[in-house]
Formats: sequence, structure tokens, C-alpha cells
Amino acid sequence: MKRRDFLQAVGGAAFAFHIVPRHVLGRGFTPPSEKLNIAGIGIGGQGGGVIREMAGENIVALCDVDWKKASGTFKAFPKAEQYRDYRVLLDKRRDIDAVMIATPDHMHAPITVAALRAGKHVYVEKPMAHSIEEARVMTRVAKETGLVTQMGNNGHAGDGLRLTREWLQAGAIGPVREIHSWSDRPGKWWAQNHDRPTEMPPVPPDLDWNLWIGAAPMRPYNKLYHPHDWRGWFDFGTGALGDMAIHNMDPAFYALDLGAPTAVEAKTSDLKPESYPLWTVLRYEFAARGDRPAVTLTWYDGGKMPPKPKDLAADATLADNGIYFVGDKGTMICGGWSGPPTLHPESLRKEFQPPAPTIARSIGHRPEWIKACKDRKPEDARAGFDYSGPFTEALLVGNLALRLQKRIEWDAAGMKASNASEADALIHKHYRAGFGIGI
Repeated sequence: MKRRDFLQAVGGAAFAFHIVPRHVLGRGFTPPSEKLNIAGIGIGGQGGGVIREMAGENIVALCDVDWKKASGTFKAFPKAEQYRDYRVLLDKRRDIDAVMIATPDHMHAPITVAALRAGKHVYVEKPMAHSIEEARVMTRVAKETGLVTQMGNNGHAGDGLRLTREWLQAGAIGPVREIHSWSDRPGKWWAQNHDRPTEMPPVPPDLDWNLWIGAAPMRPYNKLYHPHDWRGWFDFGTGALGDMAIHNMDPAFYALDLGAPTAVEAKTSDLKPESYPLWTVLRYEFAARGDRPAVTLTWYDGGKMPPKPKDLAADATLADNGIYFVGDKGTMICGGWSGPPTLHPESLRKEFQPPAPTIARSIGHRPEWIKACKDRKPEDARAGFDYSGPFTEALLVGNLALRLQKRIEWDAAGMKASNASEADALIHKHYRAGFGIGI
């Protein structure tokens, strides 16, 4: 071959390489310099706000089973292709790098696992899963695929969470043996304690009820399920625990490395067969770990509140969401959604010298996920499934105690309640055909 012909051949090959679509080079591959192709699944409520925060990337597809509820988000991204069925979207749009999922809780795992197995990075709103087994499977599949994941508990990116861990590690209140966390939910936010409705109104014309039901057992449409109160039903939501404990109890799990509970006990209002109670008090027990003593963590919702800390000033009150740690030297109170910590009594606050920061600060919950996707570094998404999976599992043990109305002795390694074989049916779900997680 002549030198001129050789150079032309090499130049043509190089040019051809640069114009090959990235999805041909490797599914899910995204050079850091490029924007992500993101699909939003469940974009009529919280998901609409989340996907708007990702508008700096390429929002190429949107999926929702209720097109009336999703209409505002459709209008915000007129170039995005519209879908009702996530399975059709994932099959057709092979060019998608990542998905944002914000459906009701019962569909988080089926969509997440399908997306991961299709080679897509995943951002899924809290709670990560509807059942304990789902959380474990999602964590395993994320590790197997090496993709970037993030659970949508925004406070996990905040400085408050980092300060809480840094101060506790610095011995601000001494060893912690007792924690209390609470929320004003459900109450005015959504209804619970329902019997199944007997009315059978027509399905709204813009809603695909079969797809909304998805993995859950089929039942007739009723507005008590959609568009708002699904959180209060066993088949669809995880109650106040999944909605707000995932935020307000995060500082305890993150700062003290609590791990899995050894046992959980529940006190509740009267329990209906299919709906969460009006109020709940859950007492989690955690074994000692390393230098940390054994810990009890109590959760309150539906108007129940913890006792006022003895170190709190007489004229001070607790906010409607939060967490406090009781140590041998004093009390640390944090705002809801992993808010910043304060020390009590005042004398302790004056004496304590905050340590220099030891934990890297976040660029923002959604931005850090996007950057991690581009860099293909799962460890840089701090609420990835390696953290959020075990955290979600631990929380959901509380719902076993709530639903069975008995103390649960928890065997995390075996993923079972050692004293309650009846819990197996709640740990391992059954799925309607076409909506499983392929365990």
C-alpha cells in the first residue's frame, strides 16, 4: 500500500469511529464530557420536580400511567418521547443512559431491576423498596452490574448529616445509647386506617389502571388509592415509615453505623386488614458494635411524640419532624430531613469545639448522582444502594412488627424473623405476571 493510501485509510477509520453512536460502543457508556440521556418514569408528582432538576442533561423520554397528572411535565419537555409502560420504554429506547423513578413504592423494585438489567443507571425515590427482599435484590443487582444508583433522600447530601457524624465521632455528647425520631405524617398529609372501599367508580380516561396496579394484586380503581393516598395501603406504600423515617432516621444509621436491628417492637392504633394505622410507635434494638454500645431507636408518627429531652430548655419545644440522640454528656437534636445538629444543654454547646471537617461535602443530591454516572463511579453517589439497601431493610423490619402486631426477632443474615415464620409472606412478595423482579 502506498503511503498516501495508507494515511487516507487510517484517517477514514478514525473519522468513522468518532461518528459511531455511543450506545453501539457499549450499552450505558457515557464519556464524562457528554450529557446523559435520561428517562423519567413516574413524573406526575414528586418525579416531575426531580426530572426538572435534571434538565441540564438530555431528558429524552417520559413515562407515566396517568397522562393527565403528568401533563405539566410533558409540556416542560416537549421533545421527550412519551410512554405509559416502562417496559416498552426500556425495550425501545436503547440509547438511554439513566432513569429517574418516582412511582408509588410497590413499583420501585420491578422498574429498578429491569432498568439495571438493561444497563441503565438508576435514581429511585425513597423508600428504595416496598419489601425487605426487594431491597436486598436491588442492592445485589446494582453491585453485579456496576451501575450507579441513588435513593432519593435529599438530606443525605446535606451538611447537617455530615456535621452530625463528625460531632458524634468527636465525642460531643459522649457514648449514645438512646435515640428518638418522629414525624407529623401521616395525619394531614394522607389518610390511613381505611377499610377497602366498596364503591367502583369509572377509571379516569387518562389513567391506565392495569399499569398503575402493576406488581400488586388487582383491585377496582378508587380515588382512595390514586392519585394521593396510596402510601396508606399495604399493597402500595410503606406508610409514614417509608415516607419520613427514611429522612429523619438517616442520621442515626449514618452517624452510628447501626446496621441491622436485632429486634423491633410496635405499638399502634387499631389495625385494619389492608391499611396502616393512624399512629405508630416502633422500638428498634441494635447490638453493640466496636466501641459503640448497644442502642435503642424509637420512631413516632401520626401525632405521637417522644418525651421532651431533659437537657432541652424549659421554654423550648420539638419541631414537627426530627431526631435526637441521648449521650452520657448531653443531647444532640437534629432537624427533619437530616437537618443540622444542636447541642443541649446550653453549657455543653458553649464548651464544645467543633472539629475540622473530615467528610467530603456534597455538590448536591441529584448533581452527585449525575456526575457519578458520567464518571462511572458508583461509590461517588453517597446514597447508592450499597448504603440505602441495608438502611431500607432495617427500617422495613419495623413494618413487620407493625403488621404482625408482635415483637420481631430479626435474623439479618438469614433475612427472616426467627420467632415469626408468618413474616415470610411479607418479606418475600408475590408479583402479578409481567411485573416481577426475576429473583
